[in-house]
Amino acid sequence: MKKFTKQEWSWIMYDWANSGYGIIVVTAVLPIWVTSVAAHQGISATHASAFWGYANSIATFIAALVAPLLGALADFRGFKSRLFYSFTLLGILGTFALALAPINSLVILLGIFIVSFLGYSSANVLYDAFITDITTDERMDNISSAGYGFGYLGGLVPFVLFVLVKDYLSGRGSVIFAFALAAIWWVLFTIPFMRNVRQTYALETVRHPVIDSLKRLWHTVKVLPQHPQLFWFLLAYFFYMDGVNTIFTIASSFALAIGIPASKLILILLIVQVVAFPFSLLFGWLADIFGNKQVLIFGMLEYIFITSFAFFIHTEWEFWVLAILVGTAQGGMQALSRSYLGQIVPKERSSEFFGFYNIFGKFSAFMGPLLYALVVSITGHVQTGAAVLGILFVIGLILFLFIPKTSEG
Repeated sequence: MKKFTKQEWSWIMYDWANSGYGIIVVTAVLPIWVTSVAAHQGISATHASAFWGYANSIATFIAALVAPLLGALADFRGFKSRLFYSFTLLGILGTFALALAPINSLVILLGIFIVSFLGYSSANVLYDAFITDITTDERMDNISSAGYGFGYLGGLVPFVLFVLVKDYLSGRGSVIFAFALAAIWWVLFTIPFMRNVRQTYALETVRHPVIDSLKRLWHTVKVLPQHPQLFWFLLAYFFYMDGVNTIFTIASSFALAIGIPASKLILILLIVQVVAFPFSLLFGWLADIFGNKQVLIFGMLEYIFITSFAFFIHTEWEFWVLAILVGTAQGGMQALSRSYLGQIVPKERSSEFFGFYNIFGKFSAFMGPLLYALVVSITGHVQTGAAVLGILFVIGLILFLFIPKTSEG
């Protein structure tokens, strides 16, 4: 890591910057706050978990619709940075707005979350695509893994600050502090990216960029099956990343529904962040030795075990085991998927393909929370909802095995 360039470190620091949103808003504080607001309206924790799943489905569906056009536009010279900063600002303002949501309206709270998530997710489409601008194919696995690894640390620090302060504030006061802290953290650590990261590969700007982008997207859709490396990877990614993202978003509401106290849940999430940092770096190191594809296959097998184990969870210590297992796999799977695509796409069209990468991920992430919410609503058991997610990893693994051997990074 000492050999990382200033541009590579600045890119990595954005993962550090927005990870406060990831753990405070998506994983920890907001899901708990949603349960509290729901209880204020007479809604049970189980149904609150289902509503949280529906909100994530809506948010990811909207983000999926935006991603391909956003990516195609960003390939034009000068567009990538402007779009990136616009959506980053939307995410930051939406995070601040969460602190102002009334306690007696679950609909307003979830609506603001959807807006903030659109900014967060869309900015990440472009952030991911910048990886082709700041490093080489040979360094990409390690740079991507470092991004996720330091992202977990970057989420850990503001979360620890929140844990240290929350007991000195009222319930509503601690929530306001958490969301404001996540937004400010996001602003501060985006500054290195603003100063040092620039678009290297680009298409020359045309007179009607939106129309041209739509035409390019349609052409790509038609010819994508002719590129088996990209086609089979994106198809497999659609399923296995659905499972990864869904487990990330429903973890807190799952824990609350099986009776884990909020105070214990926060400690568990802290430990998971600590575990995720070295294991994200480890996945990058293993990819150098065994190949990106083999390590991703191992990650999918681990998740199949995790979802099977989730069916039997009823006690706190069992949830501890589950959470730590997720921490060992989550960051590495995300990092190596990002670098795998970055190694096989045409660099001057990287944003367009990362747009497809994100639409596959987001449409699948729409499907996963919806599947979980429906199963929980029908069965009344969150364990069954979590276990069903294992199907996504099995399908993803089968499809992943169809990727030609020549596509390995």
